[in-house]
Amino acid sequence: MGVQVVQRWILARLRNRTFFSLCELNEAIAELLEDLNHRTMRTFGLSRAELFARLDQPALQPLPEHPYEYAEWKTVSVNIDYHLEFDGHYYSVHYSHIGRRVEVRATVFTVEVHSKGQRIAVHKRSARRGYHTTAAEHRPKSHQNLTWSPERLTRWARSFGPHTEQFVTALLASRRYPEHAYRSCLGLLRLGKNTEAGRLEAACRRALHFGIPSYQGVKNILDNRLDEQPLAEEVQLALPLSSHANVRGKTYYR
Repeated sequence: MGVQVVQRWILARLRNRTFFSLCELNEAIAELLEDLNHRTMRTFGLSRAELFARLDQPALQPLPEHPYEYAEWKTVSVNIDYHLEFDGHYYSVHYSHIGRRVEVRATVFTVEVHSKGQRIAVHKRSARRGYHTTAAEHRPKSHQNLTWSPERLTRWARSFGPHTEQFVTALLASRRYPEHAYRSCLGLLRLGKNTEAGRLEAACRRALHFGIPSYQGVKNILDNRLDEQPLAEEVQLALPLSSHANVRGKTYYR
């Protein structure tokens, strides 16, 4: 019924007018709507505006203090570095929650972490994939409170060889907090468990030689079996040196 009233008292009265902007059309509709709402209805002997003021307005409640905010929910696990992953970014929770399943509530601006109905962490949402957001109060006071530590990782790396140990040490040192590198270090060392003896050590040696500082770089070397190829400097030494007078050698440029 309401649609029919609007068609008759607003749309019909505007059907022969031409408008050149949406703003101009809205102004004309608003003017006719005001007239319609104050027109007395035969059935009630009152206008719509009067009925609203008498019945509806007293029952209205104030709007919420904050507007509705759309949120995504996701259940994830807290990793060994007391961080969880959401949308490619890593957010910290207190280290006592390592290994637990928690719920993430993410809005456009924030990421909240809930456990058993209680909020245990809140961070500003970040779009930087592969990076960490860490609250200082979430970190353990010493590495003894964590299952893994830099010492334990480097000790395991040493079992594969000196270059693997050097690579893991560099990974740990490259992050603001060493825990941020734990996932990469563990992934790297597990590559050594799943490949033939000596290959991880050769791959780390190659990565260090070419300045490749990431787990993915070492994995690519292993996947393409580049660890089985000699390094550039070894190839160069294997080639016979020319005795031509114009070949000065690298010592000339020192």
